[in-house]
Amino acid sequence: MAEPSTFTAPSVRLAVPDDGPALGELDRSTWSTLHAVQPRPQPPYAPFFDDRHRPEGILVAEDVNPVGETVLAGYVRVVPPTPLACNAHVRQIQGLAVAGWARGRGIGRSLIRTACAAARADGANRLTLRVLGHNAPARALYEAEGFTVEGVLRGEFFLGGRYVDDVLMGRPLSP
Repeated sequence: MAEPSTFTAPSVRLAVPDDGPALGELDRSTWSTLHAVQPRPQPPYAPFFDDRHRPEGILVAEDVNPVGETVLAGYVRVVPPTPLACNAHVRQIQGLAVAGWARGRGIGRSLIRTACAAARADGANRLTLRVLGHNAPARALYEAEGFTVEGVLRGEFFLGGRYVDDVLMGRPLSP
């Protein structure tokens, strides 16, 4: 396997409807109680895109996998948190996944940075998210990208036999 320094930055683009099957597979392959509050997906699998989860709310990262193919390596879902006009200045990350083979290559960071830029270009001045308290790698990445903890819902979820905090994070999108 090549050294990380030989990897190029991933390409990030807006999702298209044809990405649905690959995104569904990525979602299933990365499922973990570290970040998921829903049970593990079981067949028959629901489509990745539906009326509430549309391609225009998803940014995808493409990168070269270990066998040399350019494939989807990750995604981030960035959408308005509510349909309210008084909340139109905010966007929320409602999903982030990076393929196991692609971790440690800067894909999550590229997705977050592109999400910030896209939200800013869409008129937002604030980006928020929720992350499980025990997901230390995700929390460290978000903090490194300027997110701060704005609230904690203690013991909000019962996962794997224990109570887990729901951590609310946010950051301004000023230039």
